[in-house]
Amino acid sequence: MSSPTTSTTLLDGVDPAPRDRSPVTTPPTGRPFSGAGASLVHQLVLALLCAGYAVGSALGWGSDELALIMGDFGLSAAAGAAAVSCFLYARTRRVRFRPAWLLFALSSAMAALGNLVWGWYEVVLGRPVPSPSYADLFFLCFAPPAIVGLLVLAARPVTKAGWVCLVLDAWLIAGSLLTLSWSLALAQAAKFDGPSVAHAALSLAYPLLDIALVSMVLVLHFRRSYANRTAVNTAVGALALTVMCDALFTSPLMHNNYHSGQLLDAGWFAGSLLLAYAPWAASRQHGSADDDGHTRVVHEHVPGHRPGGHPHTAPHTAPHPSAPTPQHPAQSPPQGGDHSRYPATRPITGSLAALTPYLAAAVCTLGILYNVLNGRSVDRVVLLTGGAVVLALVVRQAIMLLDNITLTQELAQQENHFRSLVQGSSDVIMIAAPSGILRYVSPAAAGVYGRPAEALVGTELADLIHPEDLGCVVHEVRRFLAARPQDEPTTRIECRFRSGDSNWLNVESTVNRHHGGLIFNSRDVTERVRLQAQLQHNAEHDPLTDLPNRALFTRRVQQALSGRRSSDRGTALRNTAVLFIDLDGFKAVNDTIGHQAGDELLVQAARRLQDAVRKGDTASRLGGDEFAALIVGDATRDRAARERHILELADRLRITLSQPYLIDGNDVRVAASIGVAFAEPGLGAGEILRNADLAMYRAKAGGKGRVELYKPQMQQDVVRKAELATRLRAALHDGEFALLHQPVVRLEDGRISSVSAQARWRSSQGVLFTPAEFLRVAEDSDKTAELGRWILEEAVEQAADRAASGLTVPVAVRMSGRRLLDRSMPLGSVEALLTRHGLPSGSLVIELADLDAKVSLDELERRLGALRRLGVRIALDGFGGGYGTLTALRRLPVDVLKLDRSLVEGVVESARLHKITSGLLRIACDLGLQSVADGVDLPEQVVALRAMGCTHGQGMAFSGPLDEYRLRRALATGRYSVPHGPVEPAFAGGASGVYTSGVTAVLGSGSALRSHTETPVPPT
Repeated sequence: MSSPTTSTTLLDGVDPAPRDRSPVTTPPTGRPFSGAGASLVHQLVLALLCAGYAVGSALGWGSDELALIMGDFGLSAAAGAAAVSCFLYARTRRVRFRPAWLLFALSSAMAALGNLVWGWYEVVLGRPVPSPSYADLFFLCFAPPAIVGLLVLAARPVTKAGWVCLVLDAWLIAGSLLTLSWSLALAQAAKFDGPSVAHAALSLAYPLLDIALVSMVLVLHFRRSYANRTAVNTAVGALALTVMCDALFTSPLMHNNYHSGQLLDAGWFAGSLLLAYAPWAASRQHGSADDDGHTRVVHEHVPGHRPGGHPHTAPHTAPHPSAPTPQHPAQSPPQGGDHSRYPATRPITGSLAALTPYLAAAVCTLGILYNVLNGRSVDRVVLLTGGAVVLALVVRQAIMLLDNITLTQELAQQENHFRSLVQGSSDVIMIAAPSGILRYVSPAAAGVYGRPAEALVGTELADLIHPEDLGCVVHEVRRFLAARPQDEPTTRIECRFRSGDSNWLNVESTVNRHHGGLIFNSRDVTERVRLQAQLQHNAEHDPLTDLPNRALFTRRVQQALSGRRSSDRGTALRNTAVLFIDLDGFKAVNDTIGHQAGDELLVQAARRLQDAVRKGDTASRLGGDEFAALIVGDATRDRAARERHILELADRLRITLSQPYLIDGNDVRVAASIGVAFAEPGLGAGEILRNADLAMYRAKAGGKGRVELYKPQMQQDVVRKAELATRLRAALHDGEFALLHQPVVRLEDGRISSVSAQARWRSSQGVLFTPAEFLRVAEDSDKTAELGRWILEEAVEQAADRAASGLTVPVAVRMSGRRLLDRSMPLGSVEALLTRHGLPSGSLVIELADLDAKVSLDELERRLGALRRLGVRIALDGFGGGYGTLTALRRLPVDVLKLDRSLVEGVVESARLHKITSGLLRIACDLGLQSVADGVDLPEQVVALRAMGCTHGQGMAFSGPLDEYRLRRALATGRYSVPHGPVEPAFAGGASGVYTSGVTAVLGSGSALRSHTETPVPPT
């Protein structure tokens, strides 16, 4: 295949006939293909095609006809493939520069059509290609789309000055090439000595378009962004290969002997295939910056404009005065960042860009010198072009000079700005060399460290750090320097720093790398550290007594249990003990003399406790009036001796805490109950505290003011009580409770005057729980109200049923004073209950029991008065057996006095109890109250009580608790036989005695006293 005939010889590297050229492109980011393996396969296929074409060309293709076909239509097919590839890439990919790739597709299509027309003449028609022809038209249309595409890919200026610089750069290159080319060849081609004017015009059009295209390629090379480097380099390589082949083709040595299908066509073929591969090259590159979707944008810096649009961004470096438009990244790469993502500046490229104006001037000078040295007159075109190049160079340098002046001023302003920031900052900035010597210290050191910055410069950094912190600081610095900068750009170090007055300051420093050394940005955090320590202390100590609180005490107990050496851990562990201390009567102090006095008592008690324990032990306030002490074990082998020692210590502590406290000039007394628990293998801090707490409660239950050692039985009792309480919660809903009634008999004639309601619980497992067991559990649980409510409702309902059947008898329900004042049983509920069941007035008796000193007698009096107005009778239970019964008798509206069981049990044997009981009964008689003796189980007790004036009795001497069926049968009879005997007892021994006369131990019916087992649910 031949090129359009031309008599000119062009500069090496400029293509006169741009048949099949590859424009320089920068394809945007593409999605990676199947991987590096697929990329290598495609590259191998491309290399094999090019190598195969080259081998065929070198061998002449075997025939002249095949050589023509491959030289013309083969090149057309390669150019067509490049056009299709660029078009598909622009249409099927989300690319950034879509118009550029479409223009490159159009340019390659023109080259393909030109080669196709060329082959039509040579292969199909079998005659030489005329000049000019349609092939020349297509070849001339190749360059303009490629030039415009390169402009699209180039980094676009953002200001008018930038556009001027771009035009000047292009003209500097194009003008220099035009001057040299004109001097060498184009001047002769411009003379009209060819066959036609069109032929001469073509001789000039091809090289001029090549010069413009090469100029744009060079401008793009210096001004392109870093995005899609692989695609751009591939396209540049394709263009370089094509231009080289064109230069060889236009040389006189090859031009006269060229025909289509020679080895030179292999270069054009390879250039077209490289262009076809170029847009996909970036997509096949792995590990590049384009794979992750990041595009590096290069902004041009022009006077009055800062890179990246950030008004406070300082320029990196001032450009060389002769350099073309300087370019700065919009974002400076982070220090120590990934250099593959943020490449460092390229010194070779930057140097070539800076030398471009000088190279252009040198080329122009060479063009003029060529003519002068050959004895030719200097052509006017060369003079005009050279002058325009020089003028462009002067204008370009003037713009760069103004740009440098602006950048220098901005740099000075930024330096002053940052210098003022550093000098005015309250943080101290220090730069340490790799040897640890301080090379720079900011002026803030005088205010923070109390030492001038000049005094610190040149000193060893290690000499300023506290010796206890130096090891940690060195370790952290070494670890930081060993880490990759992109993984850990900074670190933070906190240590103590020597100040000017030789005190130690707590300093927090942010550390960065700096030329092998380190930059410390330090600030004084002494006050913050003190505040944190104070907050930590407050979080772990009681605010009133400053003793360790429960959290800290628990942690120290855990440390004592687990922090021993394995050699002596067993003995020391078993010798470790916890004392749980409770101040008895402390609530009364708060209630009587005020909470402030109570706080003062706690402070004094805490001081006594702290002084009583050893230095290595821990005294703590757990909350309220509860204290604890951890007695750390030793290696004593004698466990019994150790227990005696701890119990003696606890007893001394009890005595110490029970001594009077002087508060506001008054002696205040409280007692101390102490529970002791020893550590055992497998026990945690929570378990040993629980054991000591159980022992303390056992001490309080045993009379207070005592020391009690924990025993496993205590935990078993608690577990049983908890299980019982859990089962009690479901017993009411499952119907496991039954209500029994025990008759109250008039001692004079045996008539039944009332019945006393009593609950019995037989669980679903068949276990019978006595009232003493489940009532005690109920009092301590949240089911007290529900159980009491059920007993009251069931008793009233059954009494109403009996009254409806003609068996009207009052029913007595035992209730505590606290229960009567509980909000869960308001006054209206009792009235509603009586109204709902239609119980007659006087048929309900409330037996007031378990009077507590905490219960307000005023409120209880008002409540009982309201109940009496409803027709409810009030009985005072346990009269004579507890504290405060006489006070209750004096204050409360009572109808019935019920003697305590303890008085009745010994009334026959003890003369003292006989006199006490007789006196209490006389009080009831004088007040006109009905008296009931509880627990009358023997006939002798019936005779004695009746003789002393007791009116009623309740007990096994008459009947045990009865179920509803047996109760109705007893009520139908209406009375029990009572024993009769002498009215005066005969005591033996003075202090005690028995009735000497015989008393029949049978009821009137002659039957023996029946056992309480006669009821379906046995009573106690």
